[in-house]
Amino acid sequence: MGRCAGIKRDGGRCAVVVGPGQSHCYAHDPERSQERRRNASRGGRSKGQGELGDLKKQIKDLAAAVLDGTADRGRAAVANQLYNTLIRAIEQERKMRELGELAERLEALEEVLKGRKTG
Repeated sequence: MGRCAGIKRDGGRCAVVVGPGQSHCYAHDPERSQERRRNASRGGRSKGQGELGDLKKQIKDLAAAVLDGTADRGRAAVANQLYNTLIRAIEQERKMRELGELAERLEALEEVLKGRKTG
């Protein structure tokens, strides 16, 4: 069992154990650089943060309108319930995205372990 040949950002050697026939871990494998870039790009395009920011502003505006008397309390209460539903939906999307990413990582680890058993 070897160690990754990659160099960390701090200049030190990567300590990740790699499977037989592999010289690099996932994070340092030059052949997987496009995949890493794609995955990082997906994270950067996450719409959750923008949506949450918009919702927070709308909720703050709604609260201010209720407090200063310019919004009907009943309608504001219903709107707040709907905002809570949207927040839960965004959270569910985030959890599903994270679960998919974890499944991909687990698959990669299982492949490494499979290589160790046969090698």
